[in-house]
Amino acid sequence: MIAYAITDPSTLDFHTLDQDLAHFSQKAEMILYRDKQEKNYHYYAKQFIIHAKSFSFDKVLLHAKVDLAVQLGADGVHLMSTQFDEIPRAKAMGLFVIISTHSAKEIAKAILLGADMVTLSPIFASPNKGIPKGVGVLKELVSQYSIPIIALGGILSSQEIAQCKKSGARGFASIRYFGH
Repeated sequence: MIAYAITDPSTLDFHTLDQDLAHFSQKAEMILYRDKQEKNYHYYAKQFIIHAKSFSFDKVLLHAKVDLAVQLGADGVHLMSTQFDEIPRAKAMGLFVIISTHSAKEIAKAILLGADMVTLSPIFASPNKGIPKGVGVLKELVSQYSIPIIALGGILSSQEIAQCKKSGARGFASIRYFGH
């Protein structure tokens, strides 16, 4: 099961970047640099990618910024659910593409446009993310689609991870599970 760490300012401190990345690398195969508030995103994304590439992550991704991901040598990009039109362009630029989805319709659209993987959220209760879909919906969608589906939202412990695994999800993504 793929373990996908999504960073944010609560889990990643650039003053202790290598220490933080070492911590993430013990639990995660994939990692995303995500900071929606950072005004100097380009600078920090560059530092993140340089340092993260020295660890054993299978994929080092940037959030939402296709051109920057290519420019800085990221393995891929995690697009927001408002960025479906960016999938073909990101693929044409050689990026691994994950897109956030919240429904069967969005998963089907991601497949049609060529995404490599999708996140489906929220599976469990997560702050400000709406009503949880639950593992029943996750299991149903995993059985309907061949694209790897990564469970996201409210995954805080091995109990939620086990439920996601039992549903057939290819992996799980979390911010808080990977925090200190």
